[in-house]
Amino acid sequence: MVMTTISQMETHLLQQDTDKQTTDFITHPLIKPDAIEQRLYQLNLAAAALKQSTLVVLPTGLGKTIVALIVIANRLQAMSGKVIILSPTKPLVEQHASFLKKFMTLPPDEIVVFTGSIPSAKRIALWKDARIVVSTPQVIENDLLSHRIDLSDVVHITFDEAHRSVGNYAYVYIAEKYQFQAKDPLVLGITASPGASSEKIEEVCRNLSTSKVQVRTDDDPDVKPYVHYRDLEWRHITVPVEIKGLKDSMQRVLDNRIEQLTKLDFIDPNRKYLNKRELLDLQSRLQSRLRSGPDQQVFKAISLVAEILKISHAIEITETQGPEALAKYFERLEHEAGSKSGSKASRRLVEDVHMRQAMYALKEMDVTHPKLEIVKDIVSGQLRNNPDSRVIIFTNYRDMSELVTRNLEGVDNVRPVRFVGQASKYKDTGLTQKQQVEILDKFRSGEYNALVATSVAEEGLDIPATDLVLFYEPVPSEIRSIQRKGRTGRSHAGKVVVLVAKGTKDEAYYWSSRRKEKTMNSKMRQLSDTRNAQTFGETPGIPGTGMLRTPGTLGTLDTGVMGTSEQSGVPGTPEKPGMTGVPEQLEMLGVQGVPEQPAEKAGQKQLLDYSGEKLQIYVDRREIRSGVARALESAGTDVILTTLEVGDYIVSDRVAIERKTDVDFLDSIIDKDRNIFGQLSDLARTYDRPVLIIEGANLYTTRQIHPNAIRGVLASIATDFGIPIISTRDAQDTAALIQVIAKREQVDEKRTPSLHGRKTAMTLSEQQKYIISSISNIGPVAARKLLQHFGSVESVMRAGPDELMEVESIGPKTAQRIREVVGSVYKG
Repeated sequence: MVMTTISQMETHLLQQDTDKQTTDFITHPLIKPDAIEQRLYQLNLAAAALKQSTLVVLPTGLGKTIVALIVIANRLQAMSGKVIILSPTKPLVEQHASFLKKFMTLPPDEIVVFTGSIPSAKRIALWKDARIVVSTPQVIENDLLSHRIDLSDVVHITFDEAHRSVGNYAYVYIAEKYQFQAKDPLVLGITASPGASSEKIEEVCRNLSTSKVQVRTDDDPDVKPYVHYRDLEWRHITVPVEIKGLKDSMQRVLDNRIEQLTKLDFIDPNRKYLNKRELLDLQSRLQSRLRSGPDQQVFKAISLVAEILKISHAIEITETQGPEALAKYFERLEHEAGSKSGSKASRRLVEDVHMRQAMYALKEMDVTHPKLEIVKDIVSGQLRNNPDSRVIIFTNYRDMSELVTRNLEGVDNVRPVRFVGQASKYKDTGLTQKQQVEILDKFRSGEYNALVATSVAEEGLDIPATDLVLFYEPVPSEIRSIQRKGRTGRSHAGKVVVLVAKGTKDEAYYWSSRRKEKTMNSKMRQLSDTRNAQTFGETPGIPGTGMLRTPGTLGTLDTGVMGTSEQSGVPGTPEKPGMTGVPEQLEMLGVQGVPEQPAEKAGQKQLLDYSGEKLQIYVDRREIRSGVARALESAGTDVILTTLEVGDYIVSDRVAIERKTDVDFLDSIIDKDRNIFGQLSDLARTYDRPVLIIEGANLYTTRQIHPNAIRGVLASIATDFGIPIISTRDAQDTAALIQVIAKREQVDEKRTPSLHGRKTAMTLSEQQKYIISSISNIGPVAARKLLQHFGSVESVMRAGPDELMEVESIGPKTAQRIREVVGSVYKG
């Protein structure tokens, strides 16, 4: 009888939701009245997510954050504790915090933001009284490892952009710790695009410990009414013959290198073309062959593969980006070839006669890629017809973002701004997170109306007024394609234009993206059906949350607090024994509580099992990204994060460990500024039992360094410094080894960790280079050239822009930056 009544209610509600003309709003004590529109699919998703940990897949712009808000409000109202919402970047964190403060009735000081710019001592104080913590995952990871916080009283975590929960990303560690520490964990993962493969989706679910998957698409009946029309146009463009001529010169080089690989018998003689994946697979196989011993033919083949990858990239840039972008790539290639740390592959390419021909022809060319003019026409037309519009232009490469921005400057009605990531590269300074936030604020306000962005703008940006999204080129990733297209059509109709250069990689990426998007939707549906044996999210209104009211239908089920009669409107709503936070009336609608957790949880990862005292290890803060610190902490070791002047891991008063990955070790041999011998000298001088761990299996194959040179360095470390060298496979293996050493020292030998020793003071010349290289855009090589040219730090600081540009590799922007740092008034 009950189920019949519920079915009737479902039919009535669905019909009412279709027919109603007025807007209903979510009613909840922690959500401001008349603030959030009530949408059936969001309520159903929240109901499912409150029943058990869930991955929600919802198209961009359809309110994933509102689903999270409903779950957060219900958990906070029903339970004592705090919630966390995690997002990958500071701009997204700031965005979520602003949203929650705007729509929740909590005092604003109970919604706190955690980012790396907030000192750890202040974070501890904020954590104590916070109800909601909005944070980047790296900060929570650091605070967990440093034991500044624990998750025992956290009643819910939302993982925004949940598709990132793979590999060594901080989400994975936090989710694992949450399941172990929390008394009553509930996870919500939200994403628009989890990936095309079942394996990737399963990995995300496994890493977040989500037992259910909830999927909605634009075509679902309960979603369709809220989907705004989004016009998608694929515009195919013919590449000029002059640009194709540039490709022809480089194609001869490419054909030659493939022919050489064929003669070495490493590829099929019938193959005329290898795609990037095939080249990387071949590179990996060649490196594996070197592990059994040096082979000159294999070394040559590895170098040829590196050349082919570089040439292929140059050809792709030529066809899809244009001569201006190619010129910037050639500039970097020549810089790499001329530097001491540059590869032989770069030097051989730069010296090749056909590559030189392409470089000379490029300098004489007076043709631009037609895409640039088309971008100008599309953007100017949009903003001329709709002056209040916002436009986002996506480019795959930073160089192109700069060129497109410059191309749009001076166009009537267009106010462009470049939006890139934080990392700085050769002659290309990134944006700080503060600068990113400021640019987005100005874009929303209309100070800028055309955002020229790289992939950094793909995820989560709340820019509802974007009317046009323009892809300068297609992207082969279905996740990135979906994220980009989702920047428009959020609050009203929008348009997406994708530029495709005919007969180029653009067309391959075009078909790849379309195929992967279809595959992803199909896989998500299959996975959702498989994992959700009992269908969720079909009950209308708000069953499952027990918190929200569908006006005029649920009557007295206008609940405010689970199990609290004063606010629920349901007299005496007892809770079911062994379950938490669900009144009996809501269980009738298929809602169950979260089973009480046992005091001890199974499945905690252990590197070693031993009885005795808890191990304590000092770990340098810079090692946190390695995964070793996580593995040690997960194994029960007391990890103390600090800044170590000598060593990376201190396990006793006499044993200190320096850890290098195979790549780090080789780079420290090549780069004098990193000075492996100086580091190990300090280690041996300070601790009686120093240890060097080299992690990874590609010591003899990662860099083009003769094996005998590497062996010579290893021999010197072992004999001249007396430091034992131990090889490990990966971070887990390294952590297991460090824990064994710590156990011997602390348990068997009864020794305690002790910090002592300092780095050897820098020489005068090192200090001088340090001062100059502290200016952004100035690396160690440029600092040395400046000092060699001017003779002293003082002379460098006094030099004008023209004088500075006389030094090799110092361009106008770098010279201006130096003068800005040296001559500007301090405003701190």
